[in-house]
Amino acid sequence: MMGLDSGRTAEIVVAAAAIMAVAFAGGTMTEVGEWYESLNFPRLRPPNWLFAPAWTTIYLLTAAGGIVGWEHAKGLEARSRLIALFAVNGVLNVLWSPLFFKLRRPDWALYELLAFWLSVLALVIELSRLSSLAGWLVAPYLGWVTFAGWLNWRVVQLNKPFKGRVIGATTSGEREDNGDVSS
Repeated sequence: MMGLDSGRTAEIVVAAAAIMAVAFAGGTMTEVGEWYESLNFPRLRPPNWLFAPAWTTIYLLTAAGGIVGWEHAKGLEARSRLIALFAVNGVLNVLWSPLFFKLRRPDWALYELLAFWLSVLALVIELSRLSSLAGWLVAPYLGWVTFAGWLNWRVVQLNKPFKGRVIGATTSGEREDNGDVSS
């Protein structure tokens, strides 16, 4: 029976801890409540229950891609670049949730998502250079964030303007109607 060597075990533990930290931080900033449910959404919006398993799968694949990439990265420069790309991506991943859910600014979140998407693209490109398997393992992340970007864009289109108001909240307690329910 073959076991993991201590170096590989350490890589897995570090990757798992980093992914769990990003998932926890983003999750604590996500509030699917009355404000969120009051938004107008496009018809292709997935059900809320799908987001947790989708992100869990993406995080697992991303961690696996990171481990494979790390093993193929030769030298301190390549590994440092990989750490920097994952760090930037983690920060941008976490930043989206408070912009969208806490500040209730899907428009700001959409701008941030552009940088977030570029960080995922950079990961896919860098990991693909190191190992085609590593790049393919992270490719679903790019696909999901692309879809999330489209959803975010449609939420902005269906609910704008955001400046100076909280969608779904009025002084009388009635739902605010923005007059645009197309998809």
